[in-house]
Amino acid sequence: QTGVEMEALTGTSVGLLTIYDMVKAIDKGMIIRNVQLESKSGGKSGDFKR
Repeated sequence: QTGVEMEALTGTSVGLLTIYDMVKAIDKGMIIRNVQLESKSGGKSGDFKR
């Protein structure tokens, strides 16, 4: 069982990969980087801030 932050990271990654797939014919050197959790509050593990 994962928290909502994992769902947000997964959704963001899928969205970025979709954009990459649409744009790869124009720019083959495109890079996706720094998909990361910056902060969260609540949940079992408590608060987190990068």
